[in-house]
Amino acid sequence: MKRIFLLFLAFVLVFVFAGCAKRTVTAPVTQEAPKETAQKAAPVEQKAEEPVMAKAEPKKVETMPVKEVTEAKPAQFGNILFDFDKYTVREDAKPTLKAVADWLIKNNGAKMILEGHCDDRGTNEYNLALGEKRAKSARDYIASAGVTKNRLDTISYGEEKPLCKEQTEDCWQKNRRVQFVSGKAGK
Repeated sequence: MKRIFLLFLAFVLVFVFAGCAKRTVTAPVTQEAPKETAQKAAPVEQKAEEPVMAKAEPKKVETMPVKEVTEAKPAQFGNILFDFDKYTVREDAKPTLKAVADWLIKNNGAKMILEGHCDDRGTNEYNLALGEKRAKSARDYIASAGVTKNRLDTISYGEEKPLCKEQTEDCWQKNRRVQFVSGKAGK
């Protein structure tokens, strides 16, 4: 009976770890505990930390890890703005997107992160999805200018990082945006 239980437990752990290895990290990476603390931890606590180590594996994935996203310098391009509840690229945003595409073509080793943002109206889930759609529509426009999509990463912050916190239409307009962050390919 013990053998069956251990076999079942090993089988479940294999599926859990195999599933975790394929996920990409989208939240900022927290700092690791000092080595002294890790050495003092009981063996039971060390086993509890194993899933955290499995999350570190996605650095091998083609997309840029979150650590590099937060350390990348802001690009010299302005934000592009969107209409309320829309994710289509506006005419006034096209020159900025063309400038981003031209810069990426000149800087072949660079990557660009497109951050989608929303105003604070709507649910968190809805705004995260809308921010992702805005970032992807900007990515698709840049890709149509000759930049490969594997050099363009998208992330949605929804309503979590507003530029303006007033409850006015002008303020909400500033928050409905895509921001550009540049980085280097292959890191």
